[in-house]
Amino acid sequence: MAKTLARKNKNHGGHDNHERWLITYADLITLLLIFFVIMYAMSKIDVEKYEILAQALNFTFQKADSPLPQGQGIMGRVNVAKSKEEGDKPKSDQQEKEKAEAEQEKQLQDLLRKIQEYIQQENLQSQVAATNTPRGVAVTLNDLFLFDLGKADLKPASYPILNKLATLFPTLDATISIEGHTDNLPLSTGSVYKDNWGLSNERSLSVLRYFVYNAGLDPKKFISTGYADTRPIVDNDTPEHRAQNRRVEIVVLRK
Repeated sequence: MAKTLARKNKNHGGHDNHERWLITYADLITLLLIFFVIMYAMSKIDVEKYEILAQALNFTFQKADSPLPQGQGIMGRVNVAKSKEEGDKPKSDQQEKEKAEAEQEKQLQDLLRKIQEYIQQENLQSQVAATNTPRGVAVTLNDLFLFDLGKADLKPASYPILNKLATLFPTLDATISIEGHTDNLPLSTGSVYKDNWGLSNERSLSVLRYFVYNAGLDPKKFISTGYADTRPIVDNDTPEHRAQNRRVEIVVLRK
């Protein structure tokens, strides 16, 4: 009789252990199912509503008798995924920036090649130069090629090169700076301009106006500046050097 009771008690204890294991397993499966449902629904619901729901679920799971460690509930998993996604954004932005810079550099090099080819074809090497600079592609035009001495009215001989540039500028995603420069000699008595500042600025504006009014280009693409004699490329110690410093530079700027 005693042996029979002991055997029954042993079997009953094994039955209890089996039931406990099933309950724990069922809880784990249920939590995993909820987790994957929430993760799947992330892209389907409003973000603000999801945040409220996630916080409520996280609070519930933390309070409940759950096999998940504290801090590793649904909200914890979601925050990890969200942080990873946000961490990818700067990388994506950097890639877009590098792509845009590479595209602009390709445009600038193509522009430089076309201008240099035109200069050679038209034998303009003594009046016009195109170079690649840290600021961008710079087209330098001799002042006497553009203007009479001490004046700011464009000569007709300069129209072809300006028209050529005007055909190349519309496709560029860049700002174009038109910059007037003079030598250090004062203007002659009776000049319509007060000083070299006024002359250099007016010459720059003459080129800008040609692009906008004659060629019909977008005025938002251009800026105009007069530097007078403050940025010489050589010393103003000889007539030849002063002639080099009297110029208009058209700079297609890098971003």
